[in-house]
Amino acid sequence: MMNNPNPIREYLVPGKRVHLVGIGGVSMCPLAEVLRGMGLQVQGSDMTESDTVRHLRSLGIPVSIGHNADNLGDCEFVVRTAAVHDSNPEIAGAVARGIPVYERAQAWGAIMQHYPNALCVAGTHGKTTTTSMCTHIFMAAQADPGGTLPLLHSGYRVGHGDTIILESCEYCNSFLSFFPTVAVILNVEPDHLDFFKDLNDIEHSFHKFAQLVPPAGHVIVNADNQGAMDSVQGLEHPIITFGLERPADCTASNLHEEDGLPVFDVLIHGQFYAHVTLHVYGRHNVLNALAAAAAAHALGLPGSAVEEGLAAFTGAGRRFEHKGTYHGAEVYDDYAHHPDELHALLTTAKELPHQRLIVAFQPHTYSRTAKLFDRFVEELKIPDVVILAEIYAAREQNTLGISSSDLCRNIPGAIYCTTLDKVAEELRKIAQPGDLIFTVGAGDIYRAGDKLLEEA
Repeated sequence: MMNNPNPIREYLVPGKRVHLVGIGGVSMCPLAEVLRGMGLQVQGSDMTESDTVRHLRSLGIPVSIGHNADNLGDCEFVVRTAAVHDSNPEIAGAVARGIPVYERAQAWGAIMQHYPNALCVAGTHGKTTTTSMCTHIFMAAQADPGGTLPLLHSGYRVGHGDTIILESCEYCNSFLSFFPTVAVILNVEPDHLDFFKDLNDIEHSFHKFAQLVPPAGHVIVNADNQGAMDSVQGLEHPIITFGLERPADCTASNLHEEDGLPVFDVLIHGQFYAHVTLHVYGRHNVLNALAAAAAAHALGLPGSAVEEGLAAFTGAGRRFEHKGTYHGAEVYDDYAHHPDELHALLTTAKELPHQRLIVAFQPHTYSRTAKLFDRFVEELKIPDVVILAEIYAAREQNTLGISSSDLCRNIPGAIYCTTLDKVAEELRKIAQPGDLIFTVGAGDIYRAGDKLLEEA
């Protein structure tokens, strides 16, 4: 930001008053708790009431609803979520008053410097699941990790051990504000093309992320993913690889399914490390588990912690999440919003017993839909029935003139719905016993499934 001449660490001291714009967000809420635990006076604002906002208020953190410059009060610095733009009245108000404004990633980066171990999980897909797997493993080892730990009941965990575990996003190069001692790169694919120029630009960003690891640290990379491997070419750090298809340092042996769920031995440098029984479906989750196991091994955890932690992991919220049953049809929800994620989800779902696979998909952002249009069409031909909700705008304006109706015209039999109420109505009309129904996307498509189940 244009008005922060001093590093944020100078403000992360007891007694300083900080205002968090978008405090109810998945990474901002735990940040508020961490800063409060460090002795800062924390306040914030968010656009809507939510469980996280109510939780923060229960801790004595004041939260205003709606964004207004008056909300700043007498704060000494501001931290904003990546979704908040310079035109936001609180950001503009802070700039006008000379109050420093920092990015959320800068705050987390400064905080992680207080931990001997900073495990940062990056990649185009699988970050939330792998971060959660790592957290379960460290909790099983009684290592009490801290950081943004999605989906541990409350949505995160603020720990007091010597390791912080953070989901690390490449969008706007946010993860380049971090200080990883262990950097995990799950995969590198074309995405966020409203910010990055192309795949080479994305790989360059991941390369810089890996370079942040100190010489004594660890870089853990998916050997099966060409983009991930390309991103670490020429890196001076030793690389620890994991994978299933290509030779790798950490791999799965005796991989098979029991009741449809993966069971395997983790081998590291050819030696047995752990016997894993997963409670989540799919080959992609075997890779996520191998990444988590490789990170645990690098940080000296015993294989028994991997076994116990992964056995306790039953999935991240909005990742193949079973929501209920409607007229004999099983209803699931998933966050998949990139063609690769759709492919992993839909091919895994196809392997489950079902009469029909019905998918209600809400594309996320106009730019992603336009840039990856043909890939979306290809993947959305996999289900038996496809219902398309309108594109979720998120941070964008529709300057491209694109709509989900454009996808619909290219997918035989697809149904286009202008509202989520119409999506729920369509699902009600067609649901039959034995169907698998998925609401899919990174926006608010889950509300259509919730509406459906309200009438179950």
